[in-house]
Amino acid sequence: MNAVIFHNGLVFTADAARSLASAVAVRDGRIVAVGGDAEVARFRAGAHEVVDLEGRLLLPGFVDAHAHPVMGGLERLRCDLSELETADEYLTAIGAYAAATTGWILGGGWSMSAFPGGCPAAELLDRVVPDRLVLLPNRDHHSAWVNTRTLELAGIGADTPDPPDGRIERDAGGRPTGTLHEGAMRLVERLVPAETQAEFDAALAEAQRYLHSLGVVGWQDAMVKAGPGASVHEAYLRACRDGTLTAKVTGALWWDRDCPADGIADQVAALAALRDETAGGRYDAGTVKVMLDGVAETFTAAMLEPYLDHCGHSTGNHGLSFLDAAQAKAVVTALDAAGFQVHFHALGDRAVRDALDALAAARAANGTSGRAHHLAHLQLVHPDDIPRFAALGATANLQALWAAHEPQMDELTIPFLGAERADRQYPFGALLRAGAPLAMGSDWPVSTPDPLAALHVAVNRIDPQAPEGTPPLGAHQALPLPVALAAYTTGSARAARLDTGTIAVGRPADLVVLDRNPLTGPPGEIGAARVARTYVDGQLVHAGERDDHRR
Repeated sequence: MNAVIFHNGLVFTADAARSLASAVAVRDGRIVAVGGDAEVARFRAGAHEVVDLEGRLLLPGFVDAHAHPVMGGLERLRCDLSELETADEYLTAIGAYAAATTGWILGGGWSMSAFPGGCPAAELLDRVVPDRLVLLPNRDHHSAWVNTRTLELAGIGADTPDPPDGRIERDAGGRPTGTLHEGAMRLVERLVPAETQAEFDAALAEAQRYLHSLGVVGWQDAMVKAGPGASVHEAYLRACRDGTLTAKVTGALWWDRDCPADGIADQVAALAALRDETAGGRYDAGTVKVMLDGVAETFTAAMLEPYLDHCGHSTGNHGLSFLDAAQAKAVVTALDAAGFQVHFHALGDRAVRDALDALAAARAANGTSGRAHHLAHLQLVHPDDIPRFAALGATANLQALWAAHEPQMDELTIPFLGAERADRQYPFGALLRAGAPLAMGSDWPVSTPDPLAALHVAVNRIDPQAPEGTPPLGAHQALPLPVALAAYTTGSARAARLDTGTIAVGRPADLVVLDRNPLTGPPGEIGAARVARTYVDGQLVHAGERDDHRR
C-alpha cells in the first residue's frame, strides 16, 4: 500500500462550501480520508510517509487555465530575458548569449516598459549583434524586437505594407525601426529554422519541472499546433507515451484565423482527428483556441470605443479583430457542434462581446450547454456583458497578475484608454458578483507562472514587487483569497476539464504544501509564500530545498 498522511495544519479543500480540515490521507494516488487525526488514524500505520504540516496550508494542486508551457520552456533554454528589467540588462544578456552560441538569437521576454513608447530600436540590438539574425518576442508575445540585419534579410523596408493583422513600427520617414507587432512578426518568423522535435521535448520537460516547483499540477496549453514535422502536439503525445508527462494537460488546438468560410468544416475535421489521437492518458486535446484580438499596449485589442491619443482625443482606432463577428459565430458554432470546448483570447470589450455573441449563436443553433467554453484575459468587459457569462455558462479565465499598476499599465495603457475605461479594467469582482464561473491562469511566458504572485494581485490589486505606496488598481474589483484560491484550483480544473482541483475522498491526490498559511496571514504577504511540496496522484514531484517536515 502506497500511503501518505498529512496532518497538523490547515487543509483548504476548495469544495463548494470552502470546507477546512486539518488532516488528509492518501492511498494509491487517491484521497481516502479528509478531516482530522481521527479520520486519518486507520491509515497511519501503513503509511510510507507522514508529513507534519506544522500549521502550514495544504491545498489542491494549482491548475493553470491559460499557459504556453512549451514556449516558456523554449525561452528558458534560449536567450531568456524574462527575469531582467532594463534595456542595458537586456543588451548585456543578449551579447553574452550571442558570444556563447552560433546561429539565430532566439528567446525573448523583454518588457515594453523598458523602452520609449514600448518599442525597442534595431540599432540597440545592432550594438551587440550586428551580423546575425535576431528575433526576440516581448513578454506578451504580441510584439518582437529585431536588428537591422534581420529586417534586411526579411525584406522589410519603407515600402513594405503592414499585414492585415499586424503593424510594422516605423519612424517619421516610414522606415522600420525594429519592432514588429502581431501578424507583422510572421514576416521574420518564416525565416526561422523550424524547431526540432528534440527541442520541443526538452522544452516540455523543463516547463514541467519548473511548473511543478510552483505547485502547478496541470494546465491548459493555450496554443497547441500540430505537424507536419515536429510540433508541440507531438511533444505531449511522446511524453504521454513514454511516461514522462507527470502533469495533467488539456491542449487547446490552434484555430487558423486565415481559414476561409468554406474551409471551416475541413479545419474542424482536421482538429477532430488530432483530438482522437489523445484519447486516454494525461493529455487531452478536446479544446480549440480562437484568438479574436491583440493587446491594449499596441492598440490591437478590439475595443467598442476607439483608443485615445497622447492628448486624450479619440484616434478612430478600434483595434484589430482577427475574426469579425460573423466569422466568429460560424467558427464557434461549428466547433461546438463537433463537441469541442472553445478557449477564446478576448482582451478588449469588443472581442469579449463578439465571443459571447458567438457562444449565444452556438447554443441557439446546437442546443448545447455545459461545454465549459471560456474567455481568457478580459482586460475590458462592457458592463452590459458582465451578466452574460453566467447566463451562457461561460467561464471567465483570469490572468490576475496583470490587474495592477506597473509601468506598462501606467505609461502604455491607461493614457490611451481614458479614466472611465481604466477604472473598470479586469473586472474580477463584478464577474464574481454576477455569478460568472471563475478560473485563473498565468499566460506564461507572458508573465510569471507563479500562482502565488497572481493570487496576491487578485486579492490586493497591487503587484507584490511594487514600490511602497503604490495604489491598488480598481480595489473594488478585488477577490477574497478563498475565492481566488478556488478559482486557481477547482475553477481552473473545471475549465480545463481535468479530474482534479478539490480535496475530497475519491479524488486524485494532486496536492500542494505551502511554506506558511496565507489564509491567516496579512493579505500583503500572500506573494511571499512559497511552495514546499507538490504531489501528483500521490507522487512527490517537487520538494523545496529546505522542506524537511516528514515524521
